[in-house]
Amino acid sequence: MTNDTLFLPGLSPVERHEIHASFDGGALSSNGGVVVLREAERRLKFADMIAACMSDKRDQANITHTQAEMVSERMFAIACGHEDCNDMATLRDDPAMKMACDRLPETGHALASQPTLSRLENSPSLRELVRMGIGLIDLFCSSYKKVPGHIMLDIDDTPDMVHGEQQLSLFNTHSGGYCFKPIHIYDAATGKPVFILLRPGKRPSSKEAARVLRFVIRHISRNWPRVSITIRGDGHYGGPEVMELLEQNGHFYILGQPGNSRLKNISQVWCEDVAVRRVTGKPKEKIRRFFQTLYGAKSWSKKRKVIARVEATSQGTDVRFIVTNLPGRGKNLYEKTYCRRGNMENLIKEHKLYTKSDRTSCHRWQANQFRLFLHTGAYWLLLNLRGAAPKRSRWRTATFETIRCAFLKIAVRVSELKSRIKLAFPTAYPYQNMLALLIHRIHAQSP
Repeated sequence: MTNDTLFLPGLSPVERHEIHASFDGGALSSNGGVVVLREAERRLKFADMIAACMSDKRDQANITHTQAEMVSERMFAIACGHEDCNDMATLRDDPAMKMACDRLPETGHALASQPTLSRLENSPSLRELVRMGIGLIDLFCSSYKKVPGHIMLDIDDTPDMVHGEQQLSLFNTHSGGYCFKPIHIYDAATGKPVFILLRPGKRPSSKEAARVLRFVIRHISRNWPRVSITIRGDGHYGGPEVMELLEQNGHFYILGQPGNSRLKNISQVWCEDVAVRRVTGKPKEKIRRFFQTLYGAKSWSKKRKVIARVEATSQGTDVRFIVTNLPGRGKNLYEKTYCRRGNMENLIKEHKLYTKSDRTSCHRWQANQFRLFLHTGAYWLLLNLRGAAPKRSRWRTATFETIRCAFLKIAVRVSELKSRIKLAFPTAYPYQNMLALLIHRIHAQSP
């Protein structure tokens, strides 16, 4: 059967008009908005950074796809919702994807195939992956137009379930199966990724967390020697190694502190006070008070400020602790600083759910770590696209999935003429003005 005879039988008529469907539409794509991501990548240069960290042992005279092109290809596909490397078996001829990778839509060579991309993913060595991690931190620092005086970094880990025999995967009872537990570090103010590390499927120890933070802080300080850093994290990051590392380097922390019998005894008076206030005061659903004290665990080298949030409800009293070296009142530090780390869950969700960064199905951990970097590149592209929207528009708070559906998954007809390429978008596309504004604002950003 030829394209002239292909059709979809069984379509019902519309107002007595028969429907004839054939596959002769020409060079069409459902990823028309990827050409906008191309403009963001030309300024971000994430693919060039990744490629610069890798050695290329191929004969340069006989290659069709450079490493930077292949990295760009994977990032654009992931950002458009094609996270599986197998998707490139069909997308390698997509005209919009070819244009995004600087190839002519019709006469240009097809993009790299799935086997070629799989070889790329399995090629980086440990040393090259370390260079990529440093490059990711340098990219974060260079994204600021002006050196900040202070930054707050959120750190957390998340389960990444596996279904094979991948290296580093461990059975985790809490997660309910075999998994990885990658560590994510983000800039709290902007949501920019700072560092992503694939690691075994168990909770990181304080020593391991300190090693990761030492690596990140060292390379941030090389870019910004005078910056002040605050680390914000959950209770299992509040170990002595992490706190001593930050104190020795003049930085700050605000971390969850797991309760124990000694803290329970210390807080007993506070719990009774809050319970009495609830009973004797005006009827309320809950009473919340904040207390702080100097506390030193046996494993600590000195006493540190511990803040307790004590809450009394009809269900009884509840106590939560944090440890910090930040100045200020306990109420403000807990409610306005520590509790805002909840946004970290949204950042991980954007990375894990909307760029599908849990697609770590390679056997070798090096390949899976490289995949995490590729998905982080897609995260950067979507973040920059969303950040180009006006501050008061609804797009600034939209999820990556909403951004993808509105500005990337656009039908387009591509015509390659002698001296130009014509893109014909749907006349009924509802966000025409915003798409044009996004391109204008991306170009206005510093390259």
